Amino acid sequence: MTDPTDAIPGGAPGGFSDPHSGMTVSEGKVVEVAEGAVLTPELVLDALRPISDPEIHISIVDLGLIYGVDVSEDGKKVVVRMTLTGPGCPVGPQILAAVHGTVAKQPGVETPDVQLVWDPPWNPVVHASDDAKDLLGIW
Repeated sequence: MTDPTDAIPGGAPGGFSDPHSGMTVSEGKVVEVAEGAVLTPELVLDALRPISDPEIHISIVDLGLIYGVDVSEDGKKVVVRMTLTGPGCPVGPQILAAVHGTVAKQPGVETPDVQLVWDPPWNPVVHASDDAKDLLGIW
C-alpha cells in the first residue's frame, strides 16, 4: 500500500483529520524492542492499540478490526491485514493512515504494508474483545 497520508487533505504524521467531519484519528505509539530482539506481532498490536475509531471511541484492536499481523524474520517488513466497521466508514482513510504511520515508525521497520480486507465482514459480536462488547452494550 502506498503511504495513505498522501490521499488525505491535511494529513500529517501523528494525526489525521477529515475536513468534512471534523474527526481526528491519532497514530499509535512506538514500542520498545529489547536489544538484539525483533518486533513481534504482539508488539505491533500493542503499538496499534491507542488508535481508536473516532465515531465509536474504542481501540481498533479491541474492536477486532485488525485481522492479522505478520512480521518478517528480520523485523523489516510488517504486514497488517485489517478491515473497517463498514465499507462506507467516513474515517476509513484516516484510520488506515494512522495504522500505516504507526507501523512505519516502529524500530527496524522498513516496509510497512497495510492491507484492507472485507472478508470476513466485521461483526462486533464475533470480532470485538469482551471489553469492547461491554462498551458497545453487546451481551
